[in-house]
Amino acid sequence: MGRNTRKRRTPLATKAIAASAALALGGGGLVWANFYASAHEDNGWSNRTKSTSAQVATIDCPDVGQEISEVPDQARGEVDGELATLDQQITEAYQRLATTRDAQARDGSYVQNAILGPLKDRRKVIIDRIQLEINRAGGNASEQLDNLSPCTGKPVEQPQTNDGGNGQNGDGQDNGDGQNGDGQDNGDGQNGDGQDNGDGQNGDGQDNGDGQNVGDNGNGAAGPVAADFVDITTVQPNVPPANGNGLKANGNSGSRGSFTTSCGVNENDLFNSDNLIVAPGVDNGAHHTHDYVGNQDNDAFSSDEDLANAETSCQNQGDKSTYYWPVLRLQDGTQEFDAGDLGGGAEGNVGQILKAQQAEIKFVGNKAGKVVAMPKFLRVITGDAKAFTNGDANANASLSCTGFEDRQLTDKYPICPEGSQLVRTANFQSCWDGQNIDSANHRDHVDFVQADGTCANGFVAIPQLQIRLVYDVPAPVIENGQLRSPFAVDGFPEQLHKPITDHNDFINVMDENLMNKVVKCINRGKNCR
Repeated sequence: MGRNTRKRRTPLATKAIAASAALALGGGGLVWANFYASAHEDNGWSNRTKSTSAQVATIDCPDVGQEISEVPDQARGEVDGELATLDQQITEAYQRLATTRDAQARDGSYVQNAILGPLKDRRKVIIDRIQLEINRAGGNASEQLDNLSPCTGKPVEQPQTNDGGNGQNGDGQDNGDGQNGDGQDNGDGQNGDGQDNGDGQNGDGQDNGDGQNVGDNGNGAAGPVAADFVDITTVQPNVPPANGNGLKANGNSGSRGSFTTSCGVNENDLFNSDNLIVAPGVDNGAHHTHDYVGNQDNDAFSSDEDLANAETSCQNQGDKSTYYWPVLRLQDGTQEFDAGDLGGGAEGNVGQILKAQQAEIKFVGNKAGKVVAMPKFLRVITGDAKAFTNGDANANASLSCTGFEDRQLTDKYPICPEGSQLVRTANFQSCWDGQNIDSANHRDHVDFVQADGTCANGFVAIPQLQIRLVYDVPAPVIENGQLRSPFAVDGFPEQLHKPITDHNDFINVMDENLMNKVVKCINRGKNCR
C-alpha cells in the first residue's frame, strides 16, 4: 500500500517520541500494550488481575483544544501546533505507562511521580505558551486553561454519559441531526443503561474479572478487548430501519432531495497519519492512519490552494472535497506498510488495513426547510477521536451490520452473523454559523439541528453529509473471555481502540456550480448524482 509522500518537516517532539518508541520495540515485537507485565505475571490470570487492580490502563488529560473558543487568526497556526504538542506529550506518557508495569507493581506511587507529575509540568509549559500566543495576537486567553494541566490515570471502562440524564449528550442534540427519521441520539445510554445486550456485561463494556479486559488481546495491541464486542443479533432495535442503500431519508417535510457523490474506496491507497483540520502543519498530528477519498492532496501541509488544484477520486470532477476517516484494521499480525511508523505500529495501530467494500457519500436536506450552500473550504469534524477519555458529548459515529441497521452502536463493535457486513455510519452537523469555515475548537462554527429540524443561535441549515462505509470483516474469536484477531478503528494510543472514538472528517472543496446543483437538488426534492 502507498501513502502520501509530500516532504515533511518533523517537529523535535515527534523525533523524541520516535526515539522513545524505538526503544520500546525489539525484534519487531510490539510492547506498547504489554500492559500488566508484573512480578505476578507468571502466576496466571488470577494473580495478574490482583497485581493490576490498583493500576491504571491509560492516561486521561483534559482536552485543551475543546476549551479554547477564540483564537485570533494570526495566532491560529501557532496554537494548533502547540495543541499538537500536547497530544504528543500524552502519547509519550502513555508509552511510558505501557512499558513500565514492573516498576508500577513495585511502587504504588510510580505512575504519579514518574509519569503524571512530569506530564503536568510539561503540559503547563505548553498551555502557558498557548495563552501567551493568544494574548500577543490581541486575544484574551482564559486563565482557567491553567487548570487543565493535570492528567489522571484511568482504568479501562467506558466513559460515563455526561448528558445529565436527558439522553442527549448534554447539548440538547441527538447527534443524528434529529432528522433523517433515525430518532437516534447516540448518547441515550444504549448499551450503558443496564441492559446487557446479551453479553452479560450490563453495558459498561468491562467485566474486570478475567484479567483479559485490562491487558492486551493476544496481538500485542492496546485494545480492543472482548468486552468491546457484542453480537448484533442480541441487540434490541433502537432506530427506525434505514431506507434503500442504508443511508437514512430526510422525512416527508422540508428539503427532501439528496445528492450522492461517488468517490471510490481509496483505490489509490492514499494514507497518512496527519490531520489537516486539527493539526495543520504538524506531521503525524492524528497519531493514527486515515483513509482518504476525494481530494488527492491531503496531508498536514496542504493549503486551500493545494486542495483546489488537486486531483480528485470523485467521478464528478467538480467535487474535490476531502473525505477521511480512521482506517479499520484486522489485528491478525500482518505487517502493514506503517508497521514501524508513528501513527501506525509504533503507536499501537497494528494489523491489516481493511479497505471498505462500499463508501456511500450522500448529502441530504433539512426537515424544517430549505438549505443554503456550504462555503468553500468549510471544515467539519463529526465524532470524537478522544471520546474514551473526553466522554461521549461529541461521540457521533455508529456501527452496525447489514440487515441489522435498525440497531446502531456507539460504544461497542458489532459481531455480524455470517453473510452480514460491518457498517460504519456518520451523520454530520448540518447547521452553520453563516460566517466561518472553521473555529478555534473546530466545532463551534457548526452544530446539529434541534429536535424540530431548525437551527439554533441564528445558524442556517446546510446540506447534511452522511457517510456509510461497508466492510467484509472476519468475526473475531472470543474464547473464555480471550479475544483473538479482532478488528478495530485506528486511534490515539491512549484511547485503547475503543469503538466510541470512531469519527469522520470533511473539507468542502466543491466548485460553485456543483454546490449550487447540490442545493437545488435538495431543495427541489430531487435525488441527484
